[in-house]
Amino acid sequence: MTNVSKQRLLLATRNAHKTREVREILGSDWEVEDLTARPDLPEVEETGITFEENAVAKALAAAPHYDGWVVADDSGLEVDALEGDPGVRSARFAGDGATMEQNRALLLERLRNVRGRERSGRFRCVLALARGGLLVSTFSGTVEGVIGPVERGAGGFGYDPLFIPEGSCRTFAELAPEQKHALSHRGRALVALATSLRRI
Repeated sequence: MTNVSKQRLLLATRNAHKTREVREILGSDWEVEDLTARPDLPEVEETGITFEENAVAKALAAAPHYDGWVVADDSGLEVDALEGDPGVRSARFAGDGATMEQNRALLLERLRNVRGRERSGRFRCVLALARGGLLVSTFSGTVEGVIGPVERGAGGFGYDPLFIPEGSCRTFAELAPEQKHALSHRGRALVALATSLRRI
């Protein structure tokens, strides 16, 4: 039997949680490494006003330094009652250097007087694919849901303990990884990306 070599991919992040999710979603056909293995590459400041702008900037910063596919992710939570916040500032909602615990606490405080379906929102993910210093394409995924009144569950990361996806009564943090990936914004964007790469 012929051994098929794995496709190599650099994920332009130092977020171990994102890297783990990408590896789980793409599966064993892919060898995914991230920027923890490349301390020579600088951090890219996320100054874009959209997820796509930030994802593209990160992909293009890493692509000239890697012989293969580079994928960058920018994603976050958009809450309708907060006019789309925290949005692109999801990781910095409570300020630069804030922990996710602080971000979640601020979100709950901002929604203190908001009830029921008015707590609607979505997770959004944009992936930028680059190679040889050039942008190849972008892919996006969203999942609708509501923000729960209290944190529930020990899985996932970020806002997962608060986000209840549409059609479920459990938060992302209460779902098994494979269940979350089947529903999640990142899972949907990665399916589109992997389909495109197989065609290429």
